Amino acid sequence: MKILITGQHGQLSQALQQRLQGQGELIVLGRDRLDLAHVDQIREQVRAHRPDLIINAAAHTAVDQAESEPDAAFAVNATAPGVLAEEAKALGVPLIHYSTDYVFDGSKPAPYTETDIPNPLGVYGQSKLAGEQAIAAAGGEYLILRTSWVYSLHGKNFLLTMQRLLQEKPQMRIVADQIGAPTWAGTIANSTRALIERWQAGQAGDWGVYHLTAQGETSWFGFAQAIGEHLRAAGKPCAELEAIPSSAYPTPAKRPLNSRLDCSRLQQQWQVSQPSWQDALRECLAHQH
Repeated sequence: MKILITGQHGQLSQALQQRLQGQGELIVLGRDRLDLAHVDQIREQVRAHRPDLIINAAAHTAVDQAESEPDAAFAVNATAPGVLAEEAKALGVPLIHYSTDYVFDGSKPAPYTETDIPNPLGVYGQSKLAGEQAIAAAGGEYLILRTSWVYSLHGKNFLLTMQRLLQEKPQMRIVADQIGAPTWAGTIANSTRALIERWQAGQAGDWGVYHLTAQGETSWFGFAQAIGEHLRAAGKPCAELEAIPSSAYPTPAKRPLNSRLDCSRLQQQWQVSQPSWQDALRECLAHQH
């Protein structure tokens, strides 16, 4: 089996490259070979490699930057996934694509399900929603996996930023009124592998949109506290933390206050479940040197 993975150095692509070893031939195309902003390149690469499965692990994820460069965000997050879906359909192969909690406005008091109506607050969420719609419009077989608060030991993310800042500063103020599930890229990659194995074994559930995050919930403040506890346990310095509301930390892009996603449909349809966010964080940090 040939699996084409877009993105090379992103945290999700890195995790997939590790965890899909042995699943088949991995064709990993970084931006030097496949720039998702160029539609012609997408078509050329897919047609040249003729994969049995396409995984789109690349995205324009700079949420605040997207507000000032919407064209770039829409090219990579909306147009490109649609083209990948068209090419996958032409080959008769499935597409696995990753989306985000940011397609919702965060006003719902309970976790979001796949049937809830999206209403993104900013350009990033709008571009990701447009990508979902473009994939669906192509009419092929696809899994869109919406996740949240992704972190790993690679790239730029909350975990690595916090580890650094908590050791450098005496005090830190962290937003405490945005609630979600920090999700390790390794968890997403493990679940992706399980989904591929179910599909290959002829045990696939329905194609479509699913929510995939770690279990449980916390705030960014709670996540920072957990990171701090691990630092202290390792005998490292750690800042004092102060909880603040989002209003005290304005950003160019507005964040949803409720990013909780109900993942029960993935378990029911595909028998794939996720660890708690605390267990996943422990497992992630166990790999850190």
